[in-house]
Amino acid sequence: MAFLPPLLLRLGGRLLRPVLAFVLLCALVGCSAAAAGLNSFVSPDGRYAFLYPTGWSRVQVSNGPQVVFHDLINSDETLSLVISDVTPDRDLEALGSAVAVGEKLRRTVIAPEGSGRQAELVEAREREISGHTFYDLEYAVHLTDRDRHELATVVVDRGRLYTLAASTNEARWPKVKELFERVIGSFTLQI
Repeated sequence: MAFLPPLLLRLGGRLLRPVLAFVLLCALVGCSAAAAGLNSFVSPDGRYAFLYPTGWSRVQVSNGPQVVFHDLINSDETLSLVISDVTPDRDLEALGSAVAVGEKLRRTVIAPEGSGRQAELVEAREREISGHTFYDLEYAVHLTDRDRHELATVVVDRGRLYTLAASTNEARWPKVKELFERVIGSFTLQI
């Protein structure tokens, strides 16, 4: 007991249990916060960056998104970045409002005719960061065998349209909503 502060020894150790309980609680909270943390991804050319959940793994795909991550435990939870070319002098507003762009993505990418999917644009918001306009989009997606939820953000820079999307099954949506919002909101253009 020589390592205990003299005050604790004088109080007969009555404070020892609450102090140890507090220290243990702090350690446990710290561990759970780290497990639910975010890691940083920066493109090899340094052009863009975003955060992705700790415990997710990058997977390589051919003829698909530029970057894909998925959860190792809930493997149907994904994060993907698609980069498309647009006319170099166009900005996001030239493509339409947040709702118009969200509806176009819904019809052409998320639930195109004949895909067997149905999607509803739940919300479309606009935000401004460092002189770039971002559209944040939320979708409810109905597949033949299950329902999914998807968040996406889109931005145009130097003739490229960036679309970062996070998707999960509807049952897990309430648990990951805030996390996905942080991930989608983290997308930044670096140069």
